[in-house]
Amino acid sequence: MFQGFTEPIPISSSGHLVFAQHFLGVTIDGLSFELFVNAASLLAVLLIYREDLARLTVNGVKYITTKDPNAKNDFQFIVYLIIATIPAGVIGVLFDDVISQYKYIQVTAVTLIITGIALWTIRNLRGRKNDGDLSFKDALIIGFAQAVALIPGISRSGATIVAAMGLGMKQETALKFSFLMFIPVSFGGLILSVSELMEDPNLDTLLLPYIVAFIAALITSYFSLKWFMNIMAKGNLKYFAYYCFIVGIAVLIFA
Repeated sequence: MFQGFTEPIPISSSGHLVFAQHFLGVTIDGLSFELFVNAASLLAVLLIYREDLARLTVNGVKYITTKDPNAKNDFQFIVYLIIATIPAGVIGVLFDDVISQYKYIQVTAVTLIITGIALWTIRNLRGRKNDGDLSFKDALIIGFAQAVALIPGISRSGATIVAAMGLGMKQETALKFSFLMFIPVSFGGLILSVSELMEDPNLDTLLLPYIVAFIAALITSYFSLKWFMNIMAKGNLKYFAYYCFIVGIAVLIFA
């Protein structure tokens, strides 16, 4: 449930997992549990953006087959989403061992504060770019922002939304692009980890708790993302910045 709530909002779910492991003595052996809850968050995103995904799919195919100019913007949006997912995918595969070295609680506290600073910086921005106004450069920059968020404490949604709004996107477009980017990255991670999931010796005995965790993460992710969309619409990102500052400083003091 905790993972499901923190995944969509810009406070770094991976960073909070590091904190939980340190302060609560929580340990997670293998990737099975993490895969289940990430899959739940992915399903929540698919449900919320199902209409956008259906439109993009239909218009993407239409443009490829008929070159319908009315479908061009959606086709380009898909291309930019693909471009934006490449940096995190490549860096994650090549530098996974290096990134894992940053899972120290003090480092995570500092990176969470950095997330807060980034959110505070763009709190009052109101961009003008819609879905059809994006460029190759925009997609690449947001993609590298997502790659930076591989470091625990740097929020994935926070980093991508900060980059998108910094490039002049409207809040709704920034939010949509950020979470549609989450789909291929999360789905790709699930596919690459299926073999480890099947070989997990704890899977049989823990399958029922995993299913319960999946359902809890699905529900909390769904309502957490809905809540975050409402926060974004009201321009209240500053409250997430405050949270990152408070938690990051508190962890540095008490860790």
